Amino acid sequence: MKRKTMTSLFCTALIAASLCGAADASTAVTAQLDPHVTVQIDGTARTFYNVQGQEVHPIVYRGTTYLPIRSIAELMDRNVDWNNASNTVTIGGKRTTGNPVGTPDYKAKKTDITFYLSPEITVVIDGTVRTFYDADGKQVDPAVYNGSIYLPIRSIGEMMNKTVAWDGKTQTVILRTAPNGNVTDYDTQSGGNTTPAPSKDVTLEQAKQTALNHAGKTAAEVTFVKEKKDFQGGRWVYEIGFVAKRSGKEFTYDYTIEASTGKILSSKQDAEDTTPARPTEKPVKPGQTGISEQAAKQIALARVPGATAANIFEFEREFDDGRWEYEGKIVYREMEYEFTIDASTGAVLEWEAESVDD
Repeated sequence: MKRKTMTSLFCTALIAASLCGAADASTAVTAQLDPHVTVQIDGTARTFYNVQGQEVHPIVYRGTTYLPIRSIAELMDRNVDWNNASNTVTIGGKRTTGNPVGTPDYKAKKTDITFYLSPEITVVIDGTVRTFYDADGKQVDPAVYNGSIYLPIRSIGEMMNKTVAWDGKTQTVILRTAPNGNVTDYDTQSGGNTTPAPSKDVTLEQAKQTALNHAGKTAAEVTFVKEKKDFQGGRWVYEIGFVAKRSGKEFTYDYTIEASTGKILSSKQDAEDTTPARPTEKPVKPGQTGISEQAAKQIALARVPGATAANIFEFEREFDDGRWEYEGKIVYREMEYEFTIDASTGAVLEWEAESVDD
């Protein structure tokens, strides 16, 4: 259906200004906002935000994935200008302002939306008016949703001089630098998957059990809030997160586990939920109150079975945040654990673990 007047629908921030009056010839269609589609550019998964700090997700229409043009221009380090009078978005010049940041929208769901195909919008890149086509040579137009301009992924690839591929198994759009300037339209799924396919990996359930074992929890004691397999730093990993309840309080746990080996690459835990009973050893230094250095070390070592005092480094006692604390690091079996312990109570205030080679 053709929309003759849509000014009121588009008076929201777009690019550097607004889209008021920009959609006189737009066509309203039904598309799907799909937060499950991952966009990977040169090996790195990307998250996009608008100027209000809201996460913007890929949109799928008739099998083609659309991405916000502003976010892509930011990745190209280009300035973005919106001319309301001529309905023109201009991309060019070195970017002089910072890129928008925001909070990831983990609650987003795959949703049907109203998408506005907008042939009246002109796209100018580095001084040249650009027209975009699909693999069959048919012209494709910019589209608008929630105040942001979108282009099909093939057009985005042309803008960035990158090849485009689609990994249906992981629902990942993959853009890589194209050495010859050619772009392959991923909608044809004609190959070009540049993400290594996982093989002989541990399963998601095995990764979850590894995290539970490390935390000293059972599946019945926690609620999983994150179970995701992702490609990071040239390897597949599982991102596992869960919440445990104790005495009416909630405590969070986050793990990154290497898919090929099942090795824990990093972990973060709420210290209060995992602090073991502290030793009853008396202070050994004159004038010192609270637990001794030896007792603090034993509290930390109790979290790393097999580690000894010889694995403790950078251990010190200092006054911070209005209290005395012990800080140190344990390096054991390719893992590094950093900790902060309350020198008065023996409570573990901070605890972080990550792979040494990471």
